[in-house]
Amino acid sequence: MGRIYLTHFGIALFSAVVLTFMVRAGARYLGWVAAPRPDRWHRKPTALLGGVGIFGGFLAAYLFRRPATLSGDALLATSAGGMFLLGLVDDRIQLKPYTKLVGQILCAVLFTTFGLRLHWLPNPMLDQGLTIFWLVGITNALNLLDNIDGAAAGIAAIAGGYLIYFCHQSGHHESATLAASFTGAVLGFLFYNFHPASIFMGDCGSLFLGFFLGGLTLVNTQIGARRNLLAVLTVPVLLLLMPILDTTLVTISRRYHGRRVSQGGRDHTSHRLVRLGLSERSATLTLWAIAAGAGGLAVLIKDTSIALGVGLLSLFAVCLLFLMVFLGRVKVYDGVDDAAQSNGRALLPTMADFSYKRRVFEILNDLAMILLCYYGAFLLRFEGESDLPLFLAQFSRSLPIVLVVQLLVFLAVGLYRGVWRYTGLDDLVLIIKAVASATVLSSVAMLFVFRFERFSRSVFVIDGVLLLLGVAGSRIFFRLLRSWLVRQRPSEARRVLIYGAGDGGELLARELQNNRELGLIAVGFVDDDPRKTGRVIHGVPVVGSSDDVGKLVGDRGVQEILLSTSKVEAERWERVSRTCSEQGLSARRMRIFLE
Repeated sequence: MGRIYLTHFGIALFSAVVLTFMVRAGARYLGWVAAPRPDRWHRKPTALLGGVGIFGGFLAAYLFRRPATLSGDALLATSAGGMFLLGLVDDRIQLKPYTKLVGQILCAVLFTTFGLRLHWLPNPMLDQGLTIFWLVGITNALNLLDNIDGAAAGIAAIAGGYLIYFCHQSGHHESATLAASFTGAVLGFLFYNFHPASIFMGDCGSLFLGFFLGGLTLVNTQIGARRNLLAVLTVPVLLLLMPILDTTLVTISRRYHGRRVSQGGRDHTSHRLVRLGLSERSATLTLWAIAAGAGGLAVLIKDTSIALGVGLLSLFAVCLLFLMVFLGRVKVYDGVDDAAQSNGRALLPTMADFSYKRRVFEILNDLAMILLCYYGAFLLRFEGESDLPLFLAQFSRSLPIVLVVQLLVFLAVGLYRGVWRYTGLDDLVLIIKAVASATVLSSVAMLFVFRFERFSRSVFVIDGVLLLLGVAGSRIFFRLLRSWLVRQRPSEARRVLIYGAGDGGELLARELQNNRELGLIAVGFVDDDPRKTGRVIHGVPVVGSSDDVGKLVGDRGVQEILLSTSKVEAERWERVSRTCSEQGLSARRMRIFLE
């Protein structure tokens, strides 16, 4: 079967590369290009209708060895083809939104009429309605995800690759062949669509990709997946997690700020990553990594026990929620529309002024950590034992007590008085005290309420270790993530050299990294103490002494010199200032004032 998959993949890849090249040339000649707009990301006219190359490559591979009988795969190819035509018409004549929605629903109804459903609900009619909602929702979610070069196509290719595996493992080889054809066609188009893109797929491409992926996950669940209910419920969601997350974030954000969900804008996940300082390529690769991680988790959940799968899925969900909250704080709007605010269209507008929403998030984070760590302690202690269900029942009985006691201890010791972005050694000491106290007091509470009958004492030891790692790790991760992102300076930031690698230099370097409004980025230190040369402070190297300034200015593209210490000899500073003046650069002193 591997040879068959590879053959179809190769045919689709080659056909898509050739067809996309031809479509790009034709679109440029006919003037079918997307002009730059304020609410779009591209900066130059770019050819449209790349979806023709994707669908053409897929169709060439599919017709190479088409099934002789009508099957779910043939029905999927037909319905997805109808979605492609709908998108093609929309690309040329701009259909009204409700007209396009009706066409999407008709394609979904055609696909689900012959019994292909999610099988999430026992009632067939309700389950068909939910499946239609799933197909239309995923189709539009991937359409929304097509907002930066390579994002939608790359994530679709990753999902297609995982579907080859899932379909093959479930014994549905025709579906795996179909997935191989799809993946090859998308990768052929991606050759032209990765940053900087020379062609966009358009609605004909994004609607086809979304519907095909949503439909193929249904075909795969018809065989083999029923043995693991958790897999039936989560594998389709995990494989298409990135478009679901992006759509959810955009919908909540726009409603929160009183904007129409249907309006365009630079507020998608990829745009927020770029606003944080990542390059467009890095933002796209980050989205790909999340999609690949979600697919890997889907593989684990399919092949593991339900108890372990629930734990892994919960941990992954907390991590994603953490990331989405972080990205949701990125400023992408100028402010809530006044008209929307006055008309009440903003979702909970008073929350914009809610002073303690950050503390609420911290408490919710720790609640999740307490739950996950306590559950993880039971799994580590009893996974593989026949009486695991009994111990999980004890977990359910004791969880409310553990949650209440440990959270109250965290509040009592002042764990929520700190600021995560400044987490340091003193905060870690406080976290250790809080976790130790919470573990001991929750154990005492269990002794008082249940007398530890049929409870394992080692569970609480494991829980204490996991809780320390979870509570401390979430705060440290937040600081590390923020520190890494704030260092990704935009190209217009001025490159500066800091004179003085002592306490003042460390303070100045940290301020430049944390305060992006200054528009300065430190590219090196100079210090007259030769023992400091080669050292690194906050990721910035000590590159020489004041005698080397003239050479370093040219080598490192320095635009300004900042003096961080008052201990430098006046003669040396005068010499450095003179060197800067000769090269047209400014030299300034750092001063701290208390008034």
